Amino acid sequence: MRQPLISKSSLTSSPLALWLWVSITMLAFAGNALLCRLALRQTSIDPASFTAIRLLAGAAALWLLTRTRRPFDQAGSWLGALALLGYAVSFAWAYRGLTAATGALLLFGAVQLTMLITAFARGERWRWSGWTGLTLALGGLVWLLLPGLHQPPLLDAGLMVLAGVAWGIYSLVGRGSAQPTADTAGNFIRAAPLACLGLLLVDPSMDARGVTLALLSGALTSGLGYAIWYAVLPALRASTAATVQLTVPVITAIGGIVLIGEAASWRLWIASLAVLGGIALVIHGGRR
Repeated sequence: MRQPLISKSSLTSSPLALWLWVSITMLAFAGNALLCRLALRQTSIDPASFTAIRLLAGAAALWLLTRTRRPFDQAGSWLGALALLGYAVSFAWAYRGLTAATGALLLFGAVQLTMLITAFARGERWRWSGWTGLTLALGGLVWLLLPGLHQPPLLDAGLMVLAGVAWGIYSLVGRGSAQPTADTAGNFIRAAPLACLGLLLVDPSMDARGVTLALLSGALTSGLGYAIWYAVLPALRASTAATVQLTVPVITAIGGIVLIGEAASWRLWIASLAVLGGIALVIHGGRR
């Protein structure tokens, strides 16, 4: 059988390759956040339409990429699909009433707690350097985001926390994936029709730019990014997988400066150093 383009063996063949692909995945996640932000705030597309197009585009791209005889109903899982759907739907609707900073803090805080609580439940323990790294990384993230926070609407905040829990579950399910590209395709193919059913509950609204951003988000930064994430996850401890995702808000903030024209500040650079330094401590902290 032909070797898939995205496989655990090809992406985790060495520590350098592993962390290169982890870095690319974080860039994809940040790119996805920027595309979502642009679409939901600067175009007329509604959250339900954006989510449906995003998941359909991801399913189509991954179906073309897999080129496998394995039926999709044997790849992925309904748990993974429902977690993916829960994340995508909750994320889009939550950003109607949340600022970018508030949403990022709630999302990645929930991801952290979900994955770390699960890691502890499974017996994973850290040395002092791991705890120091986590504290430093979280402190850097709060330093970056907290000054712009306002009291969030309860419903929207709850939806973003739900999105973070769902993404944490999706990541944990992916740690057991033997065929990451096929499993990601199966999850998207299951989730996309369910997202389309959601259009029956709203009055859909969209424009050409919003649709284009949703297509890019689905096919590139979501579909391919998630396939790579599933491929590298088995090589990472749950705590490392959780902590490394703290780079996404920092990368997103930098992308906003470069691509959207948001103002830079010295707080951003201090927070970036704290987050990246903290992640380095967690990665090298190891288990007891």
